[in-house]
Amino acid sequence: MDARQLDRHVSAMWDDEIVPQLVEYIRIPNKSPMFDTDWATHGYMDDAVQLMERWARRQPIPGMQVEVVRLPGRTPLIFIEIPAAHGGREDDCVLLYGHLDKQPEMTGWDEDLGPWKPVLKGDRLYGRGGADDGYALFGSLAAILALQEQQLPHARCVILIEACEESGSYDLPAYVDHLAARIGKPSLVVCLDSGCGNYEQLWCTTSLRGLTGGNLTVKVLSEGVHSGDASGIVPSSFRLLRQLLSRIEDEDTGRILLEGLHAEIPAERVAQAREAARVLGTAVYDKFPLLPGMRPMHEDLAELVLNRTWRPALSITGVDGIPPLSSAGNVLRPYTAVKLSLRLPPTVDGKQAGELLKEALLRDPPNGAHVSLELEKASTGWNAPALSPWLERAIDEGSRTHFGKPAMYMGEGGTIPFMGMLGEKFPGAQFMITGVLGPHSNAHGPNEFLHIPMGKRVTACVAHVIARHHEASLRGETTGVGAVAGGEAHGAHGCC
Repeated sequence: MDARQLDRHVSAMWDDEIVPQLVEYIRIPNKSPMFDTDWATHGYMDDAVQLMERWARRQPIPGMQVEVVRLPGRTPLIFIEIPAAHGGREDDCVLLYGHLDKQPEMTGWDEDLGPWKPVLKGDRLYGRGGADDGYALFGSLAAILALQEQQLPHARCVILIEACEESGSYDLPAYVDHLAARIGKPSLVVCLDSGCGNYEQLWCTTSLRGLTGGNLTVKVLSEGVHSGDASGIVPSSFRLLRQLLSRIEDEDTGRILLEGLHAEIPAERVAQAREAARVLGTAVYDKFPLLPGMRPMHEDLAELVLNRTWRPALSITGVDGIPPLSSAGNVLRPYTAVKLSLRLPPTVDGKQAGELLKEALLRDPPNGAHVSLELEKASTGWNAPALSPWLERAIDEGSRTHFGKPAMYMGEGGTIPFMGMLGEKFPGAQFMITGVLGPHSNAHGPNEFLHIPMGKRVTACVAHVIARHHEASLRGETTGVGAVAGGEAHGAHGCC
């Protein structure tokens, strides 16, 4: 492999083709079904699919088959099969994964930016979805093209690009089962939907948190009443809701009080967290737009990494029943509702966690209030299997070759439902989970951007690993490890 030639090829593809395609992709408001229930009528998802499908079909990869698979009542899926090339093994398989649906707009974008407004500023491409995860299809094909340009051997490759990851990948199990025979038995899974601690080296994800939560509602009246007349007699729905939340979270420290939502942290993950904290320093927390004077939740940087990756944490991501300040009268409101997003340790079962949450919040309603919890999410996280020696070497080689620094390993605080599903479906497969979501890239929030040089280098590293996978396959280090587990693949609700 000529590493410099590979870098040049990948960089040229990004500059000439991938970035222009992502500019057009960002313009499409293809929100995930959870955020656009009329997605099929609006047609934006189809627009995004067609953009990627057209580009993929233009790529000069011999024998490649590009198909948009549509199961009734489900979001579409792009399925690409690429035969082994230049002596690669057809009976082994590399599976590359990404998604094309997006999070909603969110407020707070800078005046010259917007979710559906692509803006190039230096090395950054701003707009919703470029980094999460529009680049995945383009980067996957660019990596394979870079290998074929040098006539380097690679195994058969399959690319899956789904369209409901941000809603919990609930359609994906049906597609994995539907396409099982064509997917085969992958011995290596590459996911391009994760984060990175910095833009200076390759970061691989060792674990992902799970997720549970939904809409908690506390009702006290059938209609609003004069607050001067009722306060002191009728309990405030907001105060009762605070009481309920105190059952599950220590309001002083943020620690989750339900012991069933905690898990023992493996010693290897603790060691990786300490090393990540050493390399990143205060970037562990100052990558976030903290206001002046704000302090993180712990002084120990390694503890912050573990808080983000292996400990449960509650966020309130939405509120209902509360009027905006501009129209708030002297009224004791009939109800308060909040959306709970509870991140879970990677090894805690998402469905069981949801049941623990319901039991804690619904028992003994304070003052006899009407309390309900509508669970929307139940996603079990993922803890990576031990890396095979060949993959660990290949990942580190790739980082040193294309970044000039060793690879780093760290858990991520988000959720990728597909990983847990694949872990069950292909229990012997190896995983390379990586991505471009680094400091200040702000996925899901305002001013989201894709760091273009990171995209290029990650693409080159993926090509490097696919090439090394072929060599390992010839040595018998990958043969048979992708055996399919019995039973169906079961998806779970959650979102990255």
